[in-house]
Amino acid sequence: MASPVPDDCIDPGAPAGPSALSAFSRRDICGGIAGLSFASLAGIATAAVGDTAPTRFGPPQSFSWEELTALVRRLAAKPYEAAASTPGAHDIDFDAAGKLIYGPATPLTGTVRLLPVNRYAPAPVKLNVLQGGQARPLLSSKGLFAGGAEARPAGFRVLNARAEGDWLSFMGASYFRTAGAQNQYGISARGIAVDTALASEEEFPAFTEFWIETLSDSAMRVYGLIDGPSLVGAMRFDNSTGPDGVVQDVTAVFAMRKDIKRLGIAPSSSMFWYDQTSPDRTPDWRPEIHDSDGLAIVAANGEHLWRPLRNPRHPRTNAFSVTNPRGFGLMQRDRRFTDYQDDGAFYDRRPSLWVEPIGDWGPGAVMLYEFPTDSETTDNVTAFWVSDTPARAGGYHEWRYRLRWTSHDPSSAAGARLVDQWNGAGGIPGAAARQDTHKLVFDFEGESLAGLDRSSGVAAVTNLPAAAVLAQAAYPVVGAAKRWRVMLDVRPAAITQPEFRLFLQHKGAALSETVIEPVAV
Repeated sequence: MASPVPDDCIDPGAPAGPSALSAFSRRDICGGIAGLSFASLAGIATAAVGDTAPTRFGPPQSFSWEELTALVRRLAAKPYEAAASTPGAHDIDFDAAGKLIYGPATPLTGTVRLLPVNRYAPAPVKLNVLQGGQARPLLSSKGLFAGGAEARPAGFRVLNARAEGDWLSFMGASYFRTAGAQNQYGISARGIAVDTALASEEEFPAFTEFWIETLSDSAMRVYGLIDGPSLVGAMRFDNSTGPDGVVQDVTAVFAMRKDIKRLGIAPSSSMFWYDQTSPDRTPDWRPEIHDSDGLAIVAANGEHLWRPLRNPRHPRTNAFSVTNPRGFGLMQRDRRFTDYQDDGAFYDRRPSLWVEPIGDWGPGAVMLYEFPTDSETTDNVTAFWVSDTPARAGGYHEWRYRLRWTSHDPSSAAGARLVDQWNGAGGIPGAAARQDTHKLVFDFEGESLAGLDRSSGVAAVTNLPAAAVLAQAAYPVVGAAKRWRVMLDVRPAAITQPEFRLFLQHKGAALSETVIEPVAV
């Protein structure tokens, strides 16, 4: 079992696809530096660009979003050239990376600190400091790492105003993440996903160059250039942090070098090991371990969907067709410390990541991919949007969206939402358990349930076949306001579908979100 460690360290950018993720953990580098404290950052230097040696930065160069997108088109017309790994990067393990990352050092600019190449992110990136439409490229990293060391940068992180921790980081492939509202890293995002969860090998385009513009202590604009065998892209991030978490307004453009079977927009990667519904108990003592516990989707027609996450016995992919979604994302709804009992990793503090499309994305699907894991150190869940319009060679596409890294649930509305769930043996309590029957229990909570009682005519609606449902009940939970429980006794042998739908209804109107409950996992 991996030791629980604070996940407020560096994201090495672990792949999220079937070909590579199972062999790589985005938390591997965290394990070796977990004992280091952000208190060591108290003596950080705050030298501005103009205070550094003349050889630190190159001469100013004109920069604009239009120039960057023009570069994307030019590069897409050329053959792909893979970035070379830095010699010796594979020798930089946990401890060696920690020594370079933590401790007093000169920032790149303002509160921006560098992250070194290492065995998990061996390819360096180019960095530029942007001010007033002029970009100055970084030429030398001497003194920008702890202890005055010099190394090739693989990414960067942004410290908060008091240098007590960092709230934003970019490192490895096209990965980035934030610490959300409770200063706790968890779920990661990617710039783009290429052929995730297909029989063919997944491709991992990578950020190769960044332009960083500090706007204030709590706001930063970042531009990134992405390159890969099948596409070239540019992304603009307007990042801001506040009491409710981190918001990123994203504009992304991609030019296709090749046809792409599955192009994933606004992808995120997370971990789900187990919760109270897991059929097989694990050897770990903690009641639950997961970064996210469900996928939420809000459709254009206002329908709210909730798909609880699972740690399946075999890889599985779900596609939820929706045109012009209002939002989707991997959520961490369970915020009770007692459900995790982890005072090191603090899974109750992990941020949810909500994607809000800007403009019409058209017809497509939100895809969810899950595969088995027996560890909390492997991201085994990813979600992203796939357009019905094919990604063809020579194509050029733009997407705009907002990312909210928050401890609130942006998918919540006036209707009730699923807040708890349990599984067990079917039958009547106190009587012999029925071995051919499972009991499924769902608790919904929300304002739409206020004032309703057993005589109100509230019903649980499912699309299970009649032969599969042996008993069904929906009723208010005693002593819990605005909370209703649904109990189903089902016969698994009579269920042939991979999942079923469940929601609460009153007088023909939905009172709750629709739960998409997986059956065969």
